[in-house]
Amino acid sequence: MAEAEAIRYSVVVPFFNEQENIPPLYVKLTEAMEALGEPYELVFVDDGSRDQSFKVLTQIQENDGRVHVIRLRRNFGQTAALKAGFDFAGGEIVLTMDGDLQDDPEDIPSVLAKLREGYDIVSGWRRDRKEPWLTRRIPSMTANWIMAKVSRVPLHDFGATFKAYRREIIQDLPLYGELHRFIPALASWQGASVTEIVIRNHPRKAGKSKYGIGRTIRVMLDLFTIKFLLDYSTKPLQFFGLFGLLSLGIGGVINLFLLYKKLLYRTHLMVEHGPLMLLGIALVIAGIQFLSLGLVGELVARTYYESQKKPIYAVREVRSRRAQSEAADVRDADSSKQ
Repeated sequence: MAEAEAIRYSVVVPFFNEQENIPPLYVKLTEAMEALGEPYELVFVDDGSRDQSFKVLTQIQENDGRVHVIRLRRNFGQTAALKAGFDFAGGEIVLTMDGDLQDDPEDIPSVLAKLREGYDIVSGWRRDRKEPWLTRRIPSMTANWIMAKVSRVPLHDFGATFKAYRREIIQDLPLYGELHRFIPALASWQGASVTEIVIRNHPRKAGKSKYGIGRTIRVMLDLFTIKFLLDYSTKPLQFFGLFGLLSLGIGGVINLFLLYKKLLYRTHLMVEHGPLMLLGIALVIAGIQFLSLGLVGELVARTYYESQKKPIYAVREVRSRRAQSEAADVRDADSSKQ
């Protein structure tokens, strides 16, 4: 454990089919981290790659004890891969970046300098993104603007993986879905201070981008979850009750009108107001059932992931000298007891 406690920085990088980019990224990361002059580790997460990424990572790990490789059983997605890295990382400060060489390790000192000003999270801002305007930049700018408004955290680039965190901020955050990009919002809700800094963004030189406009749509859907978690997780009835009362109110007015027509004018409701009667009944039922189901669904999801500490990933194997050392310590302790 002494080795883990002595680590100052942990760099977590998720990979998915990035075999060409891994060696040059490792070299650049090593140069940048060694220049800091403090103990560090590199936590590489293979998110179910189908190319030779794991083989390349294993070769690097065998020659560098500061490198740890976590291989997930399948492609769980970036959120789960980052969470696996967070759970393993032992550094006081955790840095994350993409594994496609579009993030530049030379920006690490600038990010850490900003963190030393007293912030808990420093997020990278890819102001000059090297990506297509129509399919990537415009959807991203729109999504970032909406996310900033909904979360009330004024960042320009929620999607940038290049970030620096104080360990105590991220170790207990629940992550699932696409929530890794909302870490600043979730942490800010718990009182963390967040800022951003402009970073370089290089064009992809090898491999293929894994993200398209479909991912933007999924992120937008996750905004509903974030809005609920940030503003209504402790008072859900104020959210669902508003829609429920609105639906029940409109349905109640319609039904009272029909009751008035029935009692005073003996109107045959199904003949003269059949569609309106059905609408009134449907609104009352919808106000009770659908909003209640939404409330229960959100609460069940939070209980599933948080109260039970249910993991969102499954590790196939871990290649790490630290893990081997800890396993040896456990075996020695067991043998001494015998």
